[in-house]
Amino acid sequence: MSSVTADHVPASHSHDDHDHKPHGWRRWLFATNHKDIGTMYLIFSFCMLLEGGVLALLLRTELFAPGLQFFQPELFNQFTTMHGLIMIFGAIMPAFVGFANWMIPLQIGASDMAFARMNNFSFWLLPIGAILFTVSFFVPGGANASGWTMYAPLSIQMGPGMDFNIFAVHILGASSIMGAINIIVTVLNMRAPGMTLMKMPLFCWTWLITAYLLLAIMPVLAAAVTMLLTDRHFGTGFFNAAAGGDPVLYQHVFWFFGHPEVYVMILPAFGIVSSVIPAFSRKLLFGYASMVYATAAIAILSFLVWAHHMFATGMPVTGQLYFMYATMLISIPTGVKVFNWVATMWRGSLSFETPMLFAIGFIFVFTIGGFTGLILAIAPIDIAVHDTYYVIGHFHYVMVAGSLFGMYSGAYYWLPKWTGRMYDERLGKWHFWASMISFNITFFPMHFLGLAGMPRRYADYAAQFTNFNEIATIGAFFFGFSQLIFLWLALKAWNGKGEPAPAKPWEGATGLEWTVPSPAPFHTFVIPPIVK
Repeated sequence: MSSVTADHVPASHSHDDHDHKPHGWRRWLFATNHKDIGTMYLIFSFCMLLEGGVLALLLRTELFAPGLQFFQPELFNQFTTMHGLIMIFGAIMPAFVGFANWMIPLQIGASDMAFARMNNFSFWLLPIGAILFTVSFFVPGGANASGWTMYAPLSIQMGPGMDFNIFAVHILGASSIMGAINIIVTVLNMRAPGMTLMKMPLFCWTWLITAYLLLAIMPVLAAAVTMLLTDRHFGTGFFNAAAGGDPVLYQHVFWFFGHPEVYVMILPAFGIVSSVIPAFSRKLLFGYASMVYATAAIAILSFLVWAHHMFATGMPVTGQLYFMYATMLISIPTGVKVFNWVATMWRGSLSFETPMLFAIGFIFVFTIGGFTGLILAIAPIDIAVHDTYYVIGHFHYVMVAGSLFGMYSGAYYWLPKWTGRMYDERLGKWHFWASMISFNITFFPMHFLGLAGMPRRYADYAAQFTNFNEIATIGAFFFGFSQLIFLWLALKAWNGKGEPAPAKPWEGATGLEWTVPSPAPFHTFVIPPIVK
């Protein structure tokens, strides 16, 4: 991207003395300002991260030693399922929508999101879905225990907790669709004069492509869970073999949603890292156009590889070959991105503040996750390690070290703009190193467990798996409590403690968001800037 400069960006036309922003609870309940809504998304997602994290620690507590220690297998499977669902639909996706709400209007010089009231509605659907997820533990039979994928026939046989689950997924899906429409219209119609598509920050590009992915896949998930609901209560037989249905059909429909969904949860992180690395390398992003095309290529290919999750279902060899090669193909545009990030850092004037540490950590650990995924793409190996802890290790390297580290990189990068305060750099580095070390202690041993044959979603295991499970559990508690450092940091900045942040706290940062004061005023770009 060529360096963006803007003419006449008066300090956001500070109308803050008479901007009539509401106060008290009305400001948040009826919020239509993109910054307030972005803040609510981010707070909500962090609360869900803590809830999902507590469930994960309960799982790891049970798995510290062989034998049933604390929970019966039924409850263990409820924790497993709800941990996955809460992390995906409650933590990762809403957090990235929060970033989009906060940053896209600031980055493209828009005064707000295109549909402000719909933005409010799309947020307030989230707590309803989260309540349905959480309450499902307390209904007869407990929460959904069929895995976050909700595979039939198990999901057809579950108690009413499964219905709560289906309604929650519908509500959260509707929220995602509204958010995606809002982002597409904002990016395509509300850019400042002179900001062509190829001058946009890469974060806006990755979110534009992600929004199209969401529009394409959320209705597919809605169809799958609606068919589940009718199988459960209305006598249909879509997935029920006893009624002439096919459980494998559910897997096809689900993964047609599920695989692009993986990229919904990682492409915005690519955009964040593509903003952070040039700023702390004091260079422009290497190969901007190729990054845009690689993002589009990843999104398109993500629709063509869904059945690599289904090698163990008795797929014909020709099908296995197609899905194997198509999956390997995705590594090419992903490799382009990693190459461009490294090339951006090459011979740059690097400094290692917390956002840069998380961005470099992201590249390192996400690349390991990518390689373990490439191994899973090879059908004969996948059949051997399918449904083992190898798969758990792989996707946590992509999701936690990918999505979560990308989010932390962006949070530290933009926190001064959000709060008007600089965070405590020493604590930020503690957070990074504690997270990085404990993450690897937790999830790296899982690859060995999987290769040795330990199946996932089991509350008990054979004695030979004990040592690696002990290490993973200790690492998990270390990792979980490390996240409280970030909570403390964010609360300090939120409460106005710390050095006041200048409009542009990072020397190498470029983009319109650094032309407005910190914290960003309630109304920005009332008169659009002209981008050179």
